[in-house]
Amino acid sequence: MGGILQKLLSISPMEASFALRKFHVHRDSTRRRLEQVGETFLRGYHLALADQGIELLVEQLDEIDLEFRGYGFEGAAMGLDILDQLQPWKAQRIPELLRGHGKPHVYMVHVGIGWSMARLRFGIKRRLARLDSLLRWLALDGFGFHEGYFHWPRYAAGATPRFTMLRGYGWRCFDQGLGRSLWFVSGADPKYIASAIMRFPEARRDDLWSGIGLACTYAGGADGSDVRMLRLASGPHWPHLAQGAVFAAGARQRAGNMAPQTEMACQWLCGLSALRAAELCDETLRSVTENDTPAYEVWRRRIREHLQFDEFSWRERSRASDLVTAARSV
Repeated sequence: MGGILQKLLSISPMEASFALRKFHVHRDSTRRRLEQVGETFLRGYHLALADQGIELLVEQLDEIDLEFRGYGFEGAAMGLDILDQLQPWKAQRIPELLRGHGKPHVYMVHVGIGWSMARLRFGIKRRLARLDSLLRWLALDGFGFHEGYFHWPRYAAGATPRFTMLRGYGWRCFDQGLGRSLWFVSGADPKYIASAIMRFPEARRDDLWSGIGLACTYAGGADGSDVRMLRLASGPHWPHLAQGAVFAAGARQRAGNMAPQTEMACQWLCGLSALRAAELCDETLRSVTENDTPAYEVWRRRIREHLQFDEFSWRERSRASDLVTAARSV
């Protein structure tokens, strides 16, 4: 049975290719880096499908370069959750992973579960209810990323997911993941990103920019000038862009895999060091409670409230306006 499932569920490494996906290429170095992210995800996914036990799986994932290791755990979570759904009599793989060495990667694991939901769309409401009440929203973020990564033209044209359970705040989490996918679709090109987001209704842009901030800071691929341009292009959506960067720093700090691009992006997008941004991520999570607003959004809102927007100079404001005008003409 295991061999049959592996064969049926296998995903070609070519699916991470910009050429196959027809993603925009901004720089070859960026393309190579973002393709490596996808290849690492698929490596983790296929290791999990082998179903040789969590202990061996973690040993194999720990062989991945530290900077990219989180993507291996994300892909593995997708594979494990798919196996849990197809073999419910053995559905303990994800809990076992999170009880052990997968715990530092808890954010990436929940995102990976969202990929599983995008592939196996039955019982999503039930599956979400079984997840951590705070982090379950990350699964819908992962769902949104999957949809944008594989079907960006459909969503950029205004389509909605082909399922009905996504309501209320779930749509916002979906858009946060959709924004993260745009980082890959655009090849981390800030002009492409600004133009693409402006085609969406105003009410959706905050969450799309949040996803961009997270992907920029976690995945990297942009240089300092591009990150600075990204901040300018976000305009009034900057607090959401910066909040995404803080989330990325928190995820990397928790997993012990801080990276140079995380430090650079935090400095430009938040005016904070990566370490301070990670501390802010943890501090704002303390004592979060859920009332009429989901606790996950309370957490995000607290981060935005703590970030102080150091006003652009008039010259920078002018350049930001010029960038927006140029993006609209693309």
